Amino acid sequence: MRSGGFVSVSRPVITSIVLILSLYCFHVFALKSQLLTRHGGVTDLNAQDTVINYETCYFDQKIDHFGFLEDGTFKQRYLVNNEHWDQKGGPILFYTGNEGDITWFCNNTGFMWDVAEDLGAMLVFAEHRYYGESLPFGQDSYSDTKHLNYLTSEQALADFAVLIRELKRKVLGAQESPVIAIGGSYGGMLSAWLRMKYPNVVVGALAASAPIWQFPDMVPCGDFYKIVTQDFARSGLNCDVNIRRSWKAIDNISATDDGLQWLSGEFSLCSPLKKTDLDGFKAWLQETWVNLAMVDYPYEANFLQPLPRWPIQVVCKHLSFDPSSVSDYQLLGGISEAARVYYNYTGNCPCLNTSSTATGNLGFIGWYYQACTEMVMPLCTDGVQDMFEPQDWNFQAFSDECNSLFGVRPRADWAATVYGGLDIASHSNIIFSNGGLDPWSSGGVTRNISDSVVAIVIPDGAHHLDLRYNNEYDPHTVLSARIQEVEYFKLWITQARKLQIPG
Repeated sequence: MRSGGFVSVSRPVITSIVLILSLYCFHVFALKSQLLTRHGGVTDLNAQDTVINYETCYFDQKIDHFGFLEDGTFKQRYLVNNEHWDQKGGPILFYTGNEGDITWFCNNTGFMWDVAEDLGAMLVFAEHRYYGESLPFGQDSYSDTKHLNYLTSEQALADFAVLIRELKRKVLGAQESPVIAIGGSYGGMLSAWLRMKYPNVVVGALAASAPIWQFPDMVPCGDFYKIVTQDFARSGLNCDVNIRRSWKAIDNISATDDGLQWLSGEFSLCSPLKKTDLDGFKAWLQETWVNLAMVDYPYEANFLQPLPRWPIQVVCKHLSFDPSSVSDYQLLGGISEAARVYYNYTGNCPCLNTSSTATGNLGFIGWYYQACTEMVMPLCTDGVQDMFEPQDWNFQAFSDECNSLFGVRPRADWAATVYGGLDIASHSNIIFSNGGLDPWSSGGVTRNISDSVVAIVIPDGAHHLDLRYNNEYDPHTVLSARIQEVEYFKLWITQARKLQIPG
């Protein structure tokens, strides 16, 4: 799931992340500017002159919170900004890190920076274990399944809870600070689950684009790709139709060696295609369309790749052929131009690499392991209600592939067991925000569950658009969503202070 990133497990894997204790800190400046975007940086193109200033800190975290034989520790990285913090109990906005380098998420979560002054809030961005620099076993963390055994969402949530309690205990003025968890995508799932599991630690949570129901027997497995298809259908004439036709065109042209050579040249691939590469090539294109749906932002941005504003509209300009008369070669020529919008908007890419679809700041191996253990998220296509080739969800095939990759078998029902599945009405103070353009909204909470477990839907929003910086091109729906979110924050802070809740 790319998430905010999620990395979706598709065909290549199954054919289808003041004073701060005496914790080790040093000062870092991150400049959000044009210089850090189009040349490999991780910040937004839309906040060109904003300087964000944070401390990078490390906390000795237990490797295993739930057993007693493994008593080792590792250094968990977290980032802190207290520039606007009211040291007399001002709130703490705590970002629950995703499956990747925490500095990347820090730079791409402008909402927290935008609201810090209004709330008098300290900002904390906590890195998820096994990602970025927070490696429980150092360079051996990914060496084998034994070392990967402590990569679970439950362990990560415990890390966050322990870190919050330690911050509140050690930082002068933070003892009475209400803590609000914030996260996007998998990080959003964690923020919701942190409130559910540790309500004594956080007073509320904003779970943006958090597909907490994208698990077996909770939502239809095909809804995800239906939303992707709808995004392309609404963005240009014949756009989804021609993508649907492209799979057969690939089969037709790749039937000969000359056709394979033509495809390799037309797409400017770094490595020439062979017959055995076709499934992977199709999967690469499929994930390209999915990623475009996730980051279909109304302005230039550099989240998974540097992209123009409303990138799907730009893509669809290359795919407006009359499907009844376009040739396979013409069609795939348009597909190659469309793919370049995603992979080479800057014009600096000499060739396209089919083994990579997004930024290197995400931890693919770690997420694949999580997907092969407890993050089992069924996805399927039928080729009728979506623009992809039919592909059923086959749990046994998925399990076999996981066993081949890692020597483990997934627990399909574990997330429902440990986090409550569809039954979350007993919880409180959680906002689930979802964008209507975001395919992950298929597994998100898009209706109010109670007065305090609420849904905010942003019809023209892509993947956690509300967590990004304010921008002049933002649709009014996301501006309204952010206002609502801050009002809920203020309500929770007021409630916490009245009840004198320490966390």
